[in-house]
Amino acid sequence: MTKYRTVHGGTLRASDIGNEVTLAGWVAKRRDHGGVIFVDLRDASGVVQVVLNPENVPAPEETLRSLRNEFCVMVTGVVRERPVENKNPELATGEVEVGVSSLDVLSTADVLPFQVDERFEADEARRLQYRYLDLRRDRMAANLRARSTAIRAMRRVLDERDFLEVETPTLVVSTPEGARDMLVPSRLRPGQFYALPQSPQLFKQLLMVAGVERYYQIARCYRDEDFRSDRQVEFTQLDLEGSFWDQDDVLETLEAIAAQVVKDVRGTDLPRPIPRMSYAEAMARYGTDKPDVRFGMEIVDLGSVFTGTEFRAFAGTLAAGGAVRAINAGNQGLSRAGFDKLVEEAQGLGAKGLVWMVGEEDGSLRSPVAKFLSDDELSGVTAAMGVEPGDAVLIVADEVEVVGSVLGDLRLQLGQPDNHDDLEFLFIVDFPVFERAPDGGLAPAHHPFTAPLSVEEMRSSPETAISRSYDMVLNGAELGSGSVRIHDPEVQAQVFEVLGISAEQAESRFGWFLEALRYGTPPHAGFAIGVDRLVSILQNEQNIREVMPFPKTQTGADPLTGAPGVVEDGQLDELGIDVKPEVRAGWSEGN
Repeated sequence: MTKYRTVHGGTLRASDIGNEVTLAGWVAKRRDHGGVIFVDLRDASGVVQVVLNPENVPAPEETLRSLRNEFCVMVTGVVRERPVENKNPELATGEVEVGVSSLDVLSTADVLPFQVDERFEADEARRLQYRYLDLRRDRMAANLRARSTAIRAMRRVLDERDFLEVETPTLVVSTPEGARDMLVPSRLRPGQFYALPQSPQLFKQLLMVAGVERYYQIARCYRDEDFRSDRQVEFTQLDLEGSFWDQDDVLETLEAIAAQVVKDVRGTDLPRPIPRMSYAEAMARYGTDKPDVRFGMEIVDLGSVFTGTEFRAFAGTLAAGGAVRAINAGNQGLSRAGFDKLVEEAQGLGAKGLVWMVGEEDGSLRSPVAKFLSDDELSGVTAAMGVEPGDAVLIVADEVEVVGSVLGDLRLQLGQPDNHDDLEFLFIVDFPVFERAPDGGLAPAHHPFTAPLSVEEMRSSPETAISRSYDMVLNGAELGSGSVRIHDPEVQAQVFEVLGISAEQAESRFGWFLEALRYGTPPHAGFAIGVDRLVSILQNEQNIREVMPFPKTQTGADPLTGAPGVVEDGQLDELGIDVKPEVRAGWSEGN
């Protein structure tokens, strides 16, 4: 293979017994048994035991004695069968070992800041500071391999379908849509800025105008937004777009990609077709547009049960156009104090309150509000919720959006599986075109280039109009989103008009793109899958940072390089940038 190795150590098996091999890797573990040294030698393929007997290894005794964890070494020796009592069935190479005849220390290692061993866990900041050591651990190395496998599978599917891999610009113009842009100052044009792309959205649409027809890219994207476990300031997505495509074409391609990735990473077959659910149904049944369908506990509307009720809390809510809905949380084994805590949690999530009921052995319902409800209403709840003895029914009466959000959160808290071993993919379709912005106006629910299902409906009833957009969801996490795009300049102008964007504003923000639409743009549609999020779920990781080679911390810092950092005044002068005195004061304080 190379001058350093003839074979990877982790691939050695009983069939290799008798072969002379040269291995190279790191000392994962060292054990001294009466002068004979046993070393677990680790490389990218795995671990194999090598045995250094001072009588057979022409190396100074001092070298053998000083050998310790994470030394990088090369050994030559003969593969032999391990003694029966020393075989390790839990190790792929557990039937063999290498009797070393030659040892070369390629490089030594200082005392490690933390042990490169799954039995020891360092805090995240420390791990990120020494990420190159953290990545030597089995779990992290496996995550990197899974990431590479997933991307390779994506490329293979798309290459077989004649997609063209095209790179789009990293330095673009800032557009005031979506999350905050990451800005890059221009030295040659002081006072002006590039933006790093939040996605290749406009450029991939331009490629459709250019006649590419089938495009994809493993794209780096950047968003200046608050950090969460599934968000980073820079991330990777599979971006794809197709001309003369509709929604079904996109979803069928996504199914093929998902099936190949799952097959290559997990070794299992993904059931197809992937189920589809409308946005309205998802919100009604699960209170979210990214439902985890691995378990039941669905939201049930109890409005018909409480029509005409004399219980004021429910009657007032229904009269005001709100909703009374519930989940059957099953037998939670909660005491009165436990239910009181759930009430507090529901209030913390935004509800005015929460009503709980528990099924009794005689079929009745126990609840603090039972005395205010009629027998018909209580039996109606039992029937609608399928109550069995011990089941806890949680009811929220409030505005429709609040009810869905609160019950959706409680459903996940009380029912979501602890791990991600089961994979439940789902497509959510028929999203609204618009949603209410914080200022009360309309904003794009997806982005302003998403095609409405009906232009007429969009103009007459913008708040209820349906778009031709869709999401892919896995185990309650949104993997990505896409849409059929607007290819008609007149339709695009009408969308801007509904959004309150004047022709002058549209020209100022997107003029270069809008002009392209006037030169024979084909119908087109596309999607983007979050690679980090997909791989993290496939690898049973709760945090996408665990599958990213060099991520930032929750606060956006990079403990490895010290980024973001202070730059010299000369660099700022060249860029025409002056830093406020109070910010400079923070520099001196180490903030």
